[in-house]
Amino acid sequence: MVPRPRPGSGSGPALAAVPGAAPAARVAVARTSLPGNPLAASAARRFARAALADWSALDFPAVGRISDRVADEVVLLVSELVTNAVVHAGTAVEVSCALDVLSGDGEVPSVVVEVTDHHPTRFLRGEPHDEDDPGCAGHGLRLVAALAECWGTAYRRASKTVWFQLPVSSAESAESAQSAEPVESVESAGVRTLPGAPRPGDAPPHDADGALKGGDDCLNGDSPGDDAYVVELLAPAPARVGARDADVDWIRAGALSFLAEASELLAGQFDEDLVTSLAAQLLVPRFADWSAVWLDTEGGPPRLAMVWHASESRIETLSRLLEKEPPELPATARGRAIPWPWPSDPAAYGPGGAALACRLIAGGRAVGTLLLGRAGLMRVPDEVAGLVEDFARRVALALASARQYTRQATISRVLQRGLLPSRLAKIPGVESAVVYEPTGGASAGGDFYDIFPAGDGRWVFVLGDVCGNGPEAAVVTGLVRPWLRLLAREGYGVGAVLERLNRMLGEEAVEAAVEGAAEAVAAGVGLSVGGGVSRFLSLLYGELVPLGEDGDGGVRCTLASAGHPLPLVVRPDGSVRTVAEPQILLGVVEDAAYDCETFELAPGETLVCVTDGVTEHRSGARQFDDGNGLASLLGDCAGLGAEDVAERIREAVHAFAVEPPDDDLAMLVLRAR
Repeated sequence: MVPRPRPGSGSGPALAAVPGAAPAARVAVARTSLPGNPLAASAARRFARAALADWSALDFPAVGRISDRVADEVVLLVSELVTNAVVHAGTAVEVSCALDVLSGDGEVPSVVVEVTDHHPTRFLRGEPHDEDDPGCAGHGLRLVAALAECWGTAYRRASKTVWFQLPVSSAESAESAQSAEPVESVESAGVRTLPGAPRPGDAPPHDADGALKGGDDCLNGDSPGDDAYVVELLAPAPARVGARDADVDWIRAGALSFLAEASELLAGQFDEDLVTSLAAQLLVPRFADWSAVWLDTEGGPPRLAMVWHASESRIETLSRLLEKEPPELPATARGRAIPWPWPSDPAAYGPGGAALACRLIAGGRAVGTLLLGRAGLMRVPDEVAGLVEDFARRVALALASARQYTRQATISRVLQRGLLPSRLAKIPGVESAVVYEPTGGASAGGDFYDIFPAGDGRWVFVLGDVCGNGPEAAVVTGLVRPWLRLLAREGYGVGAVLERLNRMLGEEAVEAAVEGAAEAVAAGVGLSVGGGVSRFLSLLYGELVPLGEDGDGGVRCTLASAGHPLPLVVRPDGSVRTVAEPQILLGVVEDAAYDCETFELAPGETLVCVTDGVTEHRSGARQFDDGNGLASLLGDCAGLGAEDVAERIREAVHAFAVEPPDDDLAMLVLRAR
């Protein structure tokens, strides 16, 4: 049996007979589209039974050899896969049933079914998954693996297809069928020849993904387009090698289309394992039956990062064998696709064929190796080898970009460990919660926070925002936070700490140090510093002293705000009040004086401190805190713990606008027990 390499892409109800590749080959196809609701499974079962009945009514060749057992298995598997698609993807579902009557020696007629949903999340090999995972396929794939001759999945940009193939007769039946008179024409089988369809002996039409084309396209009389025949030339099935002479123009058009698609999918991918996954699935089954990608490692052996096979049941065995046999290409084969010996184990690779290996080179440095194979070929055509080399260059560049991004992300994470506290001090009688989200998914930004003991029964909390964001702001953060700890532990009060920090930010020596450090950071990440780094800083700084035994009487709070959004206190009855007075930013006026306010945070009361990434988050012309929006939200948070209040605010900010916040977002919540 020839395994079906790739599912089709048609949609809508249709029933058609399409001429195949040889005088005795036929394909009957029935398609339908079902809504993603609980009735889809029963509708799919009725559709499958109706398709089998329609084929019988047409007296299509080999349809009489579909046993009751095969029919029941088709209906069962269709029902299971549609149920999985509805439950785990929740989208409309397209179902296709095809009857393949093949003509090669030993080939057995088969029923091929495809179930397509519109959620492209990936899953592999039918392993158990979390039921909440939309990519999970439940128990359906276990049934498919147990009953089907072969099966697989195909992923496109906006859809996922699971297909399976069931033989309709035993080997003995196939033998007797081969001795029967072949049907000389489509008309003699009781099926009308479709206008524009290729004649027997021609290569069959395929879609741009390498799937047999039929259904609506053939019913409408559309002749195959350029891409259809290009795919057949570049990736011929074993039974149809040489069916049509190669045409350079056709091949060139198909190559450009494929490379454009590959470039679009690989561009902007920052995970090297995702790049290898995309690369392997772009090649299979369009140009190969299987492919593998190794990644070079620093000072160690290459790592087998991805293995893909047109028949997914073979992937696990194939992976084990490839791990033992990594390709070692000669140094002269830099970026060239060279013939590679076909692996010897047919259980993993399929029957004999041709294979290619190609080193992945980017910027003159090797990053990995690509290996692919196609069954039924003596050699890979030169046109395909050249296309693989072009494709390999794109994969190598994507891998190099992903590795560079990973290195920068690692540096950023290391910086964050120095900019933010590794843990927050626990204040007696107070529960605390922090939300910290730097803009753009960065690991460190201009917002910062801290809670630490200052001695003599005092605890200090800090929430600050350096003007600007990114690495430049992070440099200022890295200087300010240690200064605050030092000044607090030296015994300075709240106002005195802010005044001394303000003078430090105004000193020319400090400014020069900040600018020099920022330039070094910018040079490392390719940023332009321009006129230097802003030394302006908004800061909320406070001291807490627990009252009573272990803070059971609340806490006394002394705080000051330097250009920062004023904190709010939420009482147990839901009322909200503002504390502290607005004062000038730090770093603006060198000799500025700062006043502080002292109050008691009674048991059950909550102090909420946020940065302007919360209050000034925009949705069109509106800001989140317009009309006291934050206070209104907090009025509904009475009685909630610190973690729940912080999460309630975070969710409200993200729900306020379609676009995510364009500034660092940070908040600190303190609740007296």
